Amino acid sequence: MKEYDFAANNFYAKQGLKSLPLGSWDLFSSGFNTLCSGLSEVKNLKSFALTHKWEDTSSFEKEILEDNHIVVVTDTNLTIVHASKSIYGMNGYLPQEIIGKKPKLFQGEKTCQETSLRIRKAIENREPFEEVILNYRKDGSTYKCWIKGAPVKDVHGKVVNFIAFEREVA
Repeated sequence: MKEYDFAANNFYAKQGLKSLPLGSWDLFSSGFNTLCSGLSEVKNLKSFALTHKWEDTSSFEKEILEDNHIVVVTDTNLTIVHASKSIYGMNGYLPQEIIGKKPKLFQGEKTCQETSLRIRKAIENREPFEEVILNYRKDGSTYKCWIKGAPVKDVHGKVVNFIAFEREVA
C-alpha cells in the first residue's frame, strides 16, 4: 500500500491536488472515480474553450474539481452546446440528449417565472448571475437547482458562450 500511496500522491501533485493516504479502498475508489470524472470534464471543457478561443479558463477547474459542479455551456442563442457527463446524476438526462436544446427543457409548470425572468435579464445584459430555480428531471420529478452563470468572452472580448455551474440543493 505504501507504494500505491506514493504513486497516487505523485499523480495528485502533478494535477495540483492534495492527496491523503489510502485508508479504505471503498471510500477511496468512490472519491477516485469522482476525481477522474472531474479531470476528464476539465480536459473536455479546456478543449472546448480552446476550440472556441475563450479568453479565460481559470475558474472552471475549481468549480469542477473542488466544488463538484455540473457544467452546462450554451451558445449566444442559449442552445446547449456542452454538458458534463455528471448531469445525468442530477436530472436523468445524458449530455447527448440535451445538446442542441434550450435550458428551458428543465423548466415546467411549477418553475418560478420571476426567477426565470431574472436569469433571462442577466443573460440579455451579459451579466453574471446566481439563482436557485425549481427544475424538472427527465422523469418529471422536481429538484431545486443552484445555478451560477456567466457570459464567456473570446480572446477579442466578444461574448461567444454562456457557462453555468450547477448543483442540486435542498
